[in-house]
Amino acid sequence: MSNDININDLLKNSPLKSVKSFILPFFVVFLLLGSIYTVDANENAVVLRLGKYNSTTGPGLHLKLPFIDTVEKVKVDYQYKQEFGFRTLRPGVKTQYSNRGYEGESWMLTGDLKIAEVKWVVQYKIKDAKDYLFNVKNVENTIFDVSEAAVRLMIGDRSFIEVLQAERESVAIEARKYMQELLDSYKCGVSIQLVQLQGVVPPEPVADSFNEVNRAKQEQETLINEAKQAYNQKIFLVEGQAEKIITEANGYAIERTNQAEGDVALFESILLEYNKAPQITKDRLYLETMEYVLSNNKNKIIVDKDIENLVPFLNQKLNGLK
Repeated sequence: MSNDININDLLKNSPLKSVKSFILPFFVVFLLLGSIYTVDANENAVVLRLGKYNSTTGPGLHLKLPFIDTVEKVKVDYQYKQEFGFRTLRPGVKTQYSNRGYEGESWMLTGDLKIAEVKWVVQYKIKDAKDYLFNVKNVENTIFDVSEAAVRLMIGDRSFIEVLQAERESVAIEARKYMQELLDSYKCGVSIQLVQLQGVVPPEPVADSFNEVNRAKQEQETLINEAKQAYNQKIFLVEGQAEKIITEANGYAIERTNQAEGDVALFESILLEYNKAPQITKDRLYLETMEYVLSNNKNKIIVDKDIENLVPFLNQKLNGLK
């Protein structure tokens, strides 16, 4: 019959054909876009297939199964930071900090049973994206708790003065090592880059008293140093004088010894000549002695007792000398 309807002709001319031709390319594009994902340069991507770990991919363009695979991206080259005892409110040229309300994490008991207020910073990176995502439920809180426990342990093994002065660097180094070992045992997938003590001071309620004690100790040390300086000055002076006297005495002893040895040698030489000619030696010694004695007395005149009429002559001579 001419009025019979052809089903095939109806389907060919139906609007469903145009809808199908539009949906199919859109679906293909959607599947293609859902199969491609990119990973940035500082990231790693963890691929989950039906909720189970499948693989870890690095930076670049990658493919996945749409509707089956899901991707979790983790910044492995980003440096994370946690602050203890304070918080940064506004970073910049003049960074603003908040110090109030963090006494619970910053106040610690030292080895000599004193309270110290310790502020520090922990910096870390993610070294294994899979471990970071799946082994520990809340890695940030775990790092926070482990860091606080590590620093409290190191502070508790040292006196307040050691923590305040000489042991600050060793506290940071040992705390970092302890944290890394503990987090590795938890398989957190993080690497502790730095533990840095920002400040170790007495708590604010006792800070003034502590500073007064420090000032008193500094004054005490100043007085002790001044006393030691004066003591050393006097001691060095006395020791120098003693050394001078000893040196002079040794020189005098050597001089007297040499002089005595010379006198002995002279006496022995004279004795040798005396034994050869006693009278001649006596006369020579007498004459030499009289010459030495009389030469030192310029106002003495020796004359023969038997000479007569000498006195007038001497008076004239003396008058002429005047």
